[in-house]
Amino acid sequence: MTANVKEASEKLVSNMSKAIKGKKEQLEAVTAAVLAGGNILLEDVPGTGKTVLAKSLAKSVRCEFKRIQFTPDLLPSDITGINFFNMKSQEFVLKKGPVFTNILLADEINRASPRTQSALLECMEEKQTTIDGEVMSLPKPFVVIATQNPVETAGTFPLPEAQLDRFLIRLSMGYGDRETEFEILSEIGASHPVDSLESVIDGEELALYVKETAAVPVNAAVMGYLVDLAQASRQHEQVKLGLSTRGLLALKRMSQAFAAMEGAEFVTPAHVQRAARYVIPHRLVCRQRGAQAEITESILAAVSVPTEEI
Repeated sequence: MTANVKEASEKLVSNMSKAIKGKKEQLEAVTAAVLAGGNILLEDVPGTGKTVLAKSLAKSVRCEFKRIQFTPDLLPSDITGINFFNMKSQEFVLKKGPVFTNILLADEINRASPRTQSALLECMEEKQTTIDGEVMSLPKPFVVIATQNPVETAGTFPLPEAQLDRFLIRLSMGYGDRETEFEILSEIGASHPVDSLESVIDGEELALYVKETAAVPVNAAVMGYLVDLAQASRQHEQVKLGLSTRGLLALKRMSQAFAAMEGAEFVTPAHVQRAARYVIPHRLVCRQRGAQAEITESILAAVSVPTEEI
């Protein structure tokens, strides 16, 4: 079954590469997160391609895409929807919000107030929303791709740990090298390459690949390795709050996704280590600010890797 996932992931990465240059590792990570059924947080300085990446993914998958520009005056009902009274019919009518889609781009998510940010919590975790007491399921698949600018603090509200924990991965785009930026300048003219992208898979196929990814076997030795990493993150002297149980499940799912993308028959410690660098850092509350990536590397170095059982 993983052969199908491998082929689909290669199509997605190749297609997105037409618009995103020199970022294959990031494109593979985003693809893996989507196959794992998770949400993605893109955190980087302005102008590095965060929004273009989200649009490229949406155009590569033949499904519904919506975008919300987060601002301080955005209300929760602007996201989820609202029941309004129709004077003509003399009854309340539901106007669904932009969360009723397959891929949702939450642009500059940290510009909205905590109250508005909280409207996404239920959507991201339970894949449902509640409007006036009525629970409504969201379309499948449902993926949130959020962007935020880490260097601009005026008018922003930092994401709380509970919301960060609902993002499967966090990654940065980073600046391209000289050759990559030269290529970008040469190719982009009157139109952007993202405008000409065509879909390579549809939403129903993606939902099937998500199920196949979740079925990739994880044996007892690797399962123990996952638990040991979580325990080590909680016991690290520089960490106040380590990997949660939700985070541990996310690490497993992301490891399965990387394995499926390679066409592997089961998850290995190498898949876990690759996934850990995207899954663990943003979930750690450290005593020293900005040390999450370094501490994650120290945890990976300290925990013994199973070999013989594999």
